[in-house]
Amino acid sequence: MDETRHQYIPALRFGWLTRLYDPVIRWTMREDLFKPRLVEQVGMQPGHRVLDLGCGTATLTILLKRRQPQSMVIGLDGDAVVLARAREKVAEAGVDISFDEGMAYRLPYPDRSFDRVVASLLLHHLTSDNKRRALCETFRVLKPGGELHIADFGRPHTFLMACVSLIVRWLEETYEHVKGLMPGLIRDAGFTHTEETGCYTTAFGTLVLIRAVKPEGGAGGSEGRNGTS
Repeated sequence: MDETRHQYIPALRFGWLTRLYDPVIRWTMREDLFKPRLVEQVGMQPGHRVLDLGCGTATLTILLKRRQPQSMVIGLDGDAVVLARAREKVAEAGVDISFDEGMAYRLPYPDRSFDRVVASLLLHHLTSDNKRRALCETFRVLKPGGELHIADFGRPHTFLMACVSLIVRWLEETYEHVKGLMPGLIRDAGFTHTEETGCYTTAFGTLVLIRAVKPEGGAGGSEGRNGTS
């Protein structure tokens, strides 16, 4: 557990703030706007297997399952306390969702396991190396033709957002995000058709939606595109 704590930054940076995560995200990140849009973008179909990577307290996970009840939705997070809250919320919502404890850069799933992987406000918690490893792992577990959908910080699109991003960079691992490097990192992992599909102004900076595709016939070996696992 101690080693894990050095590999990612907890929600709101400090673990003791976890209990405040849901209201903070709701009121500062325009959750009611970007998450429904992200769910629509995912384009789930009956029978799809969908992984919510870094599912947190399962707000998005529940939205995904409700959007397509005939899909299988799995939430993964590295924080046992957060997952306990996620399971409580799922029980209250009355939906069938499975959860696993694990890290995005070391996924506990076989190759070609999922039709969709969704990562909302996850990647900026990871170090630069682990961002790359997580993207390669995502590529590995997606089926050919499968899609990755991301909501996370992006290049500031106004002067105000540029100022805010300076503060956020102190709190989180956002260098690649605010410099606009994430689409390139996603392509480096093997994805094609990588595109930004939405942009939102939030209290913590510019939030962007990204869609990327694992090409048909794309490799899915356990070592990933760049030889990491």
